[in-house]
Amino acid sequence: MELTVIDLIKQTGIVAKAVLLILLFFSIFSWAIIFYKWKIFKNIKRENQKFFEAFLTSNGAKELFSIAKRFELSPLASLYRGVFSEAYGKNPNNIEAIVRKYSSDEANKVESYLGFLATTGSTTPFIGLFGTVWGIMDAFRSIGIKGSASIATVAPGIAEALITTAAGLFAAIPAVIAYNYFTSQANKIINEVQDFSETLLKYPWQD
Repeated sequence: MELTVIDLIKQTGIVAKAVLLILLFFSIFSWAIIFYKWKIFKNIKRENQKFFEAFLTSNGAKELFSIAKRFELSPLASLYRGVFSEAYGKNPNNIEAIVRKYSSDEANKVESYLGFLATTGSTTPFIGLFGTVWGIMDAFRSIGIKGSASIATVAPGIAEALITTAAGLFAAIPAVIAYNYFTSQANKIINEVQDFSETLLKYPWQD
């Protein structure tokens, strides 16, 4: 009788089932982060462009602050709002420290959750491998009990054991691809924030 993947999962031991549950957790959360970051980065790109266009055509710091409130997802608008709240009408001597503080905050927001994708990509293959090693140990134990090393005896146990490796790779591969892609996108956005920060250092904070 041909065994399906579901059948093999049902036949796995407690340790293998625990490993599969852990991998399922990593996979679900990593996919949730992938969809979330894809949507966020898409909106960030659009809002950054619109806000910067408004920045170039605005008639003063106060008017631009009102415009910046419309772009809640834009790191550039958020950076401007933060600096405006501390610098407008004051011409502070520590403007560089203020800009650096808010630009650092925006960089951290852009990179949020990417660490989980990196952890998923680097950890889940080893978790799956642990399940495989444990399953192979069980398979050899069965050989010792039955006193037979035939394919019919060994194959089911090995197949069950390899499921955890496959599950580990299934969780890891999308996470690694997404991490590399989103890191590249995040770096582009952070570079925009840094360039805009340099502009704000010379910006007239009085109308």
